[in-house]
Amino acid sequence: MAKSYEVLNMLIPQGGYIQVGTEYEGIDFIECEPITKEEYEAGFAQYDIWKAEQDAKQVAAKAAAQAKLEALGLTVQDLAALGL
Repeated sequence: MAKSYEVLNMLIPQGGYIQVGTEYEGIDFIECEPITKEEYEAGFAQYDIWKAEQDAKQVAAKAAAQAKLEALGLTVQDLAALGL
């Protein structure tokens, strides 16, 4: 089950809000477009799918980067040796 701050980070990734507690009524939208209570509550159902998609993108990006390194004849250890 997603936590309220995780749902807010998904729905409003740029931030601009303050949350006191875990209820919608505790959210103060200070520098962002407010979301509705319905959007907030629906976010809990959407979070797990969104998170799985984000994790899959991260894995794919890492695999692509490693493939590029291999194409250049480099390894992750080579980059570590260079301090990268």
